[in-house]
Amino acid sequence: MLENYFLRPATVDRVRASWLAPQIEGYVEWMNAHGYRDGTVLRQVPVLCQFGDFAAQNGARAVASAVVHVGAFCLRRVTQFSPTKSPEIQQSRLKFFRGPIQQVLRLALEGHAKKVRRPKPFPFQAEASGFLSYLQEERGLRPRTISIYAHHLGWFDKYLKQVGVRAIGEIFPALVSSFLVDRAPVLGEETRRDFCAQLRVFLRFCYRERIIHENLSATIEMPQIYRLARLPRSITWDEVRRVLERVDRRTACGRRDYALLLMLVTYGFRAHEIAMLTLDDIDWKRERLYIPERKGGHSAAFPLTGVVAEALIAYLKNGRPNTSDRHLFFRTLAPRVPLTSGAISTGAGVYLERAGIKVHKPGAHTFRYTCVQRLIDAEFPLKTVGDYMGHRSPQTTEMYTKLEIAALREVAMGDGEAL
Repeated sequence: MLENYFLRPATVDRVRASWLAPQIEGYVEWMNAHGYRDGTVLRQVPVLCQFGDFAAQNGARAVASAVVHVGAFCLRRVTQFSPTKSPEIQQSRLKFFRGPIQQVLRLALEGHAKKVRRPKPFPFQAEASGFLSYLQEERGLRPRTISIYAHHLGWFDKYLKQVGVRAIGEIFPALVSSFLVDRAPVLGEETRRDFCAQLRVFLRFCYRERIIHENLSATIEMPQIYRLARLPRSITWDEVRRVLERVDRRTACGRRDYALLLMLVTYGFRAHEIAMLTLDDIDWKRERLYIPERKGGHSAAFPLTGVVAEALIAYLKNGRPNTSDRHLFFRTLAPRVPLTSGAISTGAGVYLERAGIKVHKPGAHTFRYTCVQRLIDAEFPLKTVGDYMGHRSPQTTEMYTKLEIAALREVAMGDGEAL
């Protein structure tokens, strides 16, 4: 594999003379399989050889014993290259040297090059061990929702330890109130409401299981949020065209993003619904697009429109990496892994910013709201709109009636206005 990158045999011989050569070659094969550019390989292999020499000079003869020398080597290289540079530049150089070394060592010791984030233990598992199964089995919550519970309860656990409370049974009403007062200012309105609701669920469970002797959930007052208080954050159809014009479809990334944006605004899909799409969900013969699992827990099928089909074909032919993974959309930079819902929503917000469109919380949902607005303007019944968007409740669709600005203005200017 080294011969594919280094044309001079002497260079390949120098790499293979290193005691770290087997690990370096394995790493090069991993980078090649994950779509890293040739220039990246050419830059990183010399750094790995230099690290091997440095570790050997300090007594390392095995991969496991070389781990302790990573920090010293990186610091030495940064000092040699940029001793008088700013702290930001030095941190960037540290990352440049440390990244490939950690990857090759992790690949040799653990069998994978990318750092795997180990899930944190669910808060209060020692005292309220049944709460996690309660959320999963009795309440039937999705993993994403359970992770939000874990995040918020983690803050509660941290606060209790800060004030010296070591057991759930020691919690009292004033302590809960002081925690909410301390935490609420950094949360948005909807997050604050959800946070209070989740804390009430937890305290109610603790009371049911006799972990605490008082139902403290009753002491938490839910923040009042009016469901129809805000306008949906949609944009006009002309603004949609401006966003699409900002996409450079000459590149693989542009072809992918153009197909993504078209699917968002045409079907009103959520970001996670697009992230889960696979090649098997596109029925080219019947011209259908399947969403196997929507937020409401049901599946749906949509007609594959001509403009979306053309964008998908352009991406599949000249944009999607050659991989055995069946996911539809992938990163264009290495490592070539499927796009996440967060990346899709962030990318949509970037194109809105490039088009100079100001909107509250720009992202994938902006195009979802725009899709609904288009259906409302076409005078589709609310029931039809709700079914198309996958709303579980008709009340969710009612919010979009506020988009009928012209009709509302006629009501306001009709009989009775003079009064």
